[in-house]
Amino acid sequence: MPQLRPYQVELINDLYRKINEGHTKLAIIAGTGAGTPIISGLICAHAEAAGKRLMFLVHLDVLVGQTYEKMKSFGLHCGFIKAGWEEDRTAPIQIASVQTMAQRKWWRTWPADVIFYDEAHTTLFSRVCKSVIYKTHPHAVHLAMTATPERLGKDQLGEHLDTLVSAPPPAELQAMGFLSEMKYFSMPPDGIADLKGVKTVRGDYDEAGLKNACDRPELVSKIVREWRRLTLGKRTIAFCVDIEHARHVAEEFRRAGIPADTVEGGTPIKERQRMYADLREERILLLTSCNVISIGFDEPSVEVGLLLRPTQSSALHIQQIGRVMRISPQTGKACGIILDQAGNLERLGFPEDIDEYHLPMRKEGSGGGSPPPMKACPSCGRMVLSFIVRCPECEHQWVSERPLNLEDMVQIYSRDQAHTIRDIPTLIEIFHGHRRRIFKSGYAVTLAEHHFFEHTGRTAKADWCLGSIFGRRPTWEHQQAFLAYLHRSAKRLGKRGDWISREYEKEFGRGTWEQMARMMTPQTGDSPAPHKYQYKVRLNML
Repeated sequence: MPQLRPYQVELINDLYRKINEGHTKLAIIAGTGAGTPIISGLICAHAEAAGKRLMFLVHLDVLVGQTYEKMKSFGLHCGFIKAGWEEDRTAPIQIASVQTMAQRKWWRTWPADVIFYDEAHTTLFSRVCKSVIYKTHPHAVHLAMTATPERLGKDQLGEHLDTLVSAPPPAELQAMGFLSEMKYFSMPPDGIADLKGVKTVRGDYDEAGLKNACDRPELVSKIVREWRRLTLGKRTIAFCVDIEHARHVAEEFRRAGIPADTVEGGTPIKERQRMYADLREERILLLTSCNVISIGFDEPSVEVGLLLRPTQSSALHIQQIGRVMRISPQTGKACGIILDQAGNLERLGFPEDIDEYHLPMRKEGSGGGSPPPMKACPSCGRMVLSFIVRCPECEHQWVSERPLNLEDMVQIYSRDQAHTIRDIPTLIEIFHGHRRRIFKSGYAVTLAEHHFFEHTGRTAKADWCLGSIFGRRPTWEHQQAFLAYLHRSAKRLGKRGDWISREYEKEFGRGTWEQMARMMTPQTGDSPAPHKYQYKVRLNML
């Protein structure tokens, strides 16, 4: 049998301990790269050795063959509930496709002691599997394995399961050397697909709207340029909106002289395996797909993931990143790299920011990490990602001794990575990004200090606020807007005028409050200043 890692042994022991305590509906949460095939295979082997009957349920036909290969490695005797596979009702383990189960009835009375739901965040919520857990096999032990417990929609795992056991989260597995370190690159806002007109359908972006926003020649050609600049020659997979988008991306790479192919939902298993081998052996360098290699794809040598499909699904987002987090020392893989043209990292966060796993309940959102910090260019005021070192609008340079990213994509960092930063200018940039985002959201600016501490583990100093939102050369309109913002915040927080003046001077510098007061209060004999009518406020009102 395969050699287990220490945390895998601990997880399985925890599982059996909870079953012995009387739990019958349990989640097994293990992220991509944590060794789910070994964990599930050993559980099935233990069940067969104990004389138990087990049904192993999968939601994709392609997973039937993968599951069978896993069972064979443990020497297990399997039957199948799947069209085209040999049926053996006497076998102690039945590998079942949810689609085929809907067409056959005999399994309803098959005396299963254990039901195992693979990719449970999807499988468990099918009509067939809800029938299994509540009607046909309510007294069995139900084990639901998933790498991503959160899912779109109101119905969550916590509504159907009693408890959970889990592997360590990604950052801990990286520290143990079982997952690859990651580098993340993202586009500034104007380089990401415009989603303003895209509707939300069943919790995620409407595919037709996404196609119009993302399958555009300028975006497709841009990702090719960024790939050549940042990751040239590395094995890459691309997550696209639909199959036509996937074909367009592959075609553009081929036009640039980079061998590429596309795997589709209807691609036969043997043809898929050939494509995966071509990628591993570097006969091609790019494989594009739409919802085919997000789940069930296991090729550790892949170094780069292109996020080209915007999503609101934390589960899908983490699954996609997980495809490039596996280690592959035999191929010289140094780290995994994500090029995000979809804005998913800002929207849904980083795998490394998962502190612990829990069973989500109906009232909870689909969360998953924190958005990366933003900052304003002190020269032109443009909003950019905090770790950019040259403004793409005016070419203002922040810290000259750091390497320059002269093109569109810039490196960003997870919370776990940010906690290791000791460089003060970089920390100040992160803090400025939090203040700018809080100001834009309309929340009180003091909330930025709390977010900064959560992100970096450091306490911001008061003098770091200077120029954080509008840069070192704010306009009169900037000052008016900030003053109005502070008044709204003070009213909500119950703060007095002295709080407003302190926060104003933190942003604009000492003495600026008196200057503002003089400008806002015309002296006797002076003609009224035009700005007095833009923002009617006097010193005695502050």
